[in-house]
Amino acid sequence: MSSDFEGYEQDFAVLTAEITNRIGKVPKLLGDEKKQMVSNVEKQLEEARELLEQMELEVREIPPQSRGMYSSRMRSYKQEMEKLEADFKRSRIAYSDEVRNELLGDDGNSSEIQRAHLLDNTERLERSSRRLEAGYQIAVETEQIGQEMLENLSHDREKIQRARERLRETDANLGKSSRILTGMLRRIIQNRILIVILGIIVIFAVVMVIYLSVRGH
Repeated sequence: MSSDFEGYEQDFAVLTAEITNRIGKVPKLLGDEKKQMVSNVEKQLEEARELLEQMELEVREIPPQSRGMYSSRMRSYKQEMEKLEADFKRSRIAYSDEVRNELLGDDGNSSEIQRAHLLDNTERLERSSRRLEAGYQIAVETEQIGQEMLENLSHDREKIQRARERLRETDANLGKSSRILTGMLRRIIQNRILIVILGIIVIFAVVMVIYLSVRGH
């Protein structure tokens, strides 16, 4: 189980390194080249998400007493994934100095108003990106809390099931004890009835002996 997890870890490390390298190239590109690079990064990000899902499934199969270390590593990888996605979003709207100069023009013919509009739009996009990142972070944290709650509920359910089993065993033992006590009580009553009958017979015999003795005289 842990060997599978470590294999996914290695694949994730290689893939994220490639993504980081390509994200750094995005702001330096224009037109079709930039679109192609963005498309490649999106595909690799999707592969990275699938790897994280596989790693998550592997962690769930690990016994609870050994799961803590792997869960900590998973949180680190998720944070790394969030950072990559945030960097990618910023890279799609960012430009390197060379590209910005090419877009705006270095010959002084571009107007300052166009420059101001472009910078203003870039800032707005960056602010929107930060808000989206914050929302995504909240969603991820909510999902983690939900998973922890499900794990706690699963542990509680196991405890309840064990308690029910012990209760059933106790009920079975009580039933056996009740049957034993009922049998003992029945035998005690039977013995007392026999004693009473024997007593009556003895008394009757004594009376008859006395009667016959008196009558014989």
